[in-house]
Amino acid sequence: MALCLKKQPFTIATFIFFFLLLSLPHFTASPNDLSCLKVSPNNFTNSAEEVVTNIQQVTPILSHFTSAFGQSRLLNAVFDCMNLLDGSVDQLEWIISATQNPIGKDNSTGNLSSDLRTWLSAVLVNQDTCIEGLQGTNVMDLLSTDLYRVMSSVKNLLDKVIPINDQLATATSSDQFPSWIIDNDMKLLQANETTADAVVAADGSGNYSNVTDAVNAAPELNMKRYVIYVKKGVYIENVEIDKKKWNIMIIGEGMDTTVISGDWNYADGSTTFGSATFAVNGRGFIARDISFQNTAGPEKEPAVALRSDSDLSVFYRCGIFGYQDSLYPHSMRQFYRECTIAGTVDFIFGYATAMFQKCQIIAKQGMPTQKNTVAAHGRMDPNQPTGFSFQFCNISAENDTVPTYLGRPWKNFSRTVFMQSYMSNAIRPEGWLEWNGSFALDTLYYGEYMNSGPGSGLANRVKWPGYHVFNDSSDANNYTVAQFIEGDLWLSSTGVNYTAGLTV
Repeated sequence: MALCLKKQPFTIATFIFFFLLLSLPHFTASPNDLSCLKVSPNNFTNSAEEVVTNIQQVTPILSHFTSAFGQSRLLNAVFDCMNLLDGSVDQLEWIISATQNPIGKDNSTGNLSSDLRTWLSAVLVNQDTCIEGLQGTNVMDLLSTDLYRVMSSVKNLLDKVIPINDQLATATSSDQFPSWIIDNDMKLLQANETTADAVVAADGSGNYSNVTDAVNAAPELNMKRYVIYVKKGVYIENVEIDKKKWNIMIIGEGMDTTVISGDWNYADGSTTFGSATFAVNGRGFIARDISFQNTAGPEKEPAVALRSDSDLSVFYRCGIFGYQDSLYPHSMRQFYRECTIAGTVDFIFGYATAMFQKCQIIAKQGMPTQKNTVAAHGRMDPNQPTGFSFQFCNISAENDTVPTYLGRPWKNFSRTVFMQSYMSNAIRPEGWLEWNGSFALDTLYYGEYMNSGPGSGLANRVKWPGYHVFNDSSDANNYTVAQFIEGDLWLSSTGVNYTAGLTV
């Protein structure tokens, strides 16, 4: 059964028409793209291939521990690690392919420097997440040398890519359909209507009664947008979109009416990585008008509502609700627009390059001994392009008496910026919180620019070496959509509402 979604004041079809252009566009690249490498392409790809070999040597050893009886979290950590290493091999293959053929489709944005640094950073992140999950176990004792060797090799590769932020390529045509859209799709889109590929309805009126089955039925490595329409209802399930499920779009009926809900959590044996109610790995993912929640509660420690490893992904008018660790932008380039994100401790945490624009950021009441922190970004190497940037957002709390901090440093080079956002008086005067004493206070990079509201005062902010107040637009520009996530190379002409720079 297919659902035909007809014209409305702002139609789903119009949204899909614009968003279709997001999916792995083909760009005309500059012949100077390879100038972003400090070494020859052969040297670079040979080094990447060595990392692939090293990772493939670790996986068989891990497989011996897939029956860790009576140790559910260890078993979960082993499976997480195997999946993360498998994902790393894929990302390294993208890197090798894009380096060998810089004008090919693997060049996701047309900026080879941005792509290579993003994908290498993801490989580095995967190793770190694997290590964190296995920390303190005999498995880690056995594999630590191998995993740290991979991390070292990836850091060396990152150092060989020169950051180039002046966009090296532009779309061949910003006003036309991409070449992979078939004629019938064009006619439907131009007629301002389209057909969902799958409909999920809890009452049985769709093709599927749960989201998992609809996702599993989607084609793999798909170059065409695959649209899953989810009717109103609360869907109690844990959904994971596989790394081979590309270009999936999930549309709900509103963040208050279409909800995917789960309660997996750390206290009951899940890893933080594995606790996500909704996890997406395939590239080019889009979600609109839907909520993801984890109902485990503040006493259950980390319990993720949404985790994303989807490169060039968009979350538009979505709700992300939990307590500790609600939203996990784990890796890659991500854009959140007009979302509502709520939680307690480190409720937006991860390693990704993520941009939040016009989002409602809400601190909730947690445990009596807990301190609320909005962001806990992890960056392990100064060459990683990653960080969190919040622009035109509203940062508040359910109860303004709950002390709330803008962020704290999860890793050495943690990077977070708040710009042109409203801050309620829930934000503490010092603004930011230590992670553990003086850890990372010299190496982190935190910034604020032209914020407003009673919590935005700068007089009593922290005096850390890594904290910056931007006095002019030159520094702030680095954390805009156009610069920070190369948004004009993949968000322009998609129809998603966004502001490229500092002015609306």
